[in-house]
Amino acid sequence: MRKITIAILALVLVGMLIPTGFATDSNLVITYGESTNANSNYKSIVDSFFTSQANVNLGDVNSKVITADQVNQISSGITGKSYSSNQIYSSALLDLNDNDNLQVSVDKSKITTITGDMYISALKSAGITSGHVYVTSPVTATGESALAGIMNAYEQATDVEIPDTVKEAANNEIYTESQIVENSGVDPNSLSQLVNDVKEQVSRENVTDHNTIVNIINNYVQNNNINITNSDIENLAGSIEQVQNVQGDVNYYKDKVSGFLNDTNSTGGFSLDGLFNWIKSFVNGI
Repeated sequence: MRKITIAILALVLVGMLIPTGFATDSNLVITYGESTNANSNYKSIVDSFFTSQANVNLGDVNSKVITADQVNQISSGITGKSYSSNQIYSSALLDLNDNDNLQVSVDKSKITTITGDMYISALKSAGITSGHVYVTSPVTATGESALAGIMNAYEQATDVEIPDTVKEAANNEIYTESQIVENSGVDPNSLSQLVNDVKEQVSRENVTDHNTIVNIINNYVQNNNINITNSDIENLAGSIEQVQNVQGDVNYYKDKVSGFLNDTNSTGGFSLDGLFNWIKSFVNGI
């Protein structure tokens, strides 16, 4: 009887020690598009994709709604488009527990233009190199607006704000690639590889001159037999130039967030397993 009484007291102590809100995992964040969040059927479709693909309990996941105003704040100056509250469908799940390498899984049945590699390229332009991101929509969508939600999810999970200049450069990269796919009919995977190769050379050689970037793109286009218009090459060069010009802000962000991303599985020394093992050994020793 004495053992049972002390065991109950120990379990009460556990309840007192577990932090408030411990049921949610701060390394998991969902960002719902405003239109999706407002429609229970749409939200259910999105949740089903996340559950099946990420194998997580959505009850453990923090969530946030991405509004048209938030998307427009970043994209309107780039795309010239202005979205209304019933046009933001794309949703994303960020899992920072899976943080060895940056991965993006896209629901290809719903996201029609932006590929996983395009998201990865844009996120790396913003200094993000860890985590597994899942992107979907309840209806067919280009996926352009999802990047705003993805970056917002990283801010929510890490409590580190991404500089606006970096957000704009990453979003411009996504928008430019989507326009090239639509205008020139270029294979998205070939275009993504082209952008990665060019950005790598531009970064390695620290190129900031627009015409030099245009020449680098032209060399890759010719060597890889990619059919792309001169206008698209100019736009792509402008996008890559913008990415290169915000590297100071990117490095500042990477420095601020690196400590968190290198220790995402840390719980500040608190471990439920350790606590329950201690209780077990304590009770057995009575």
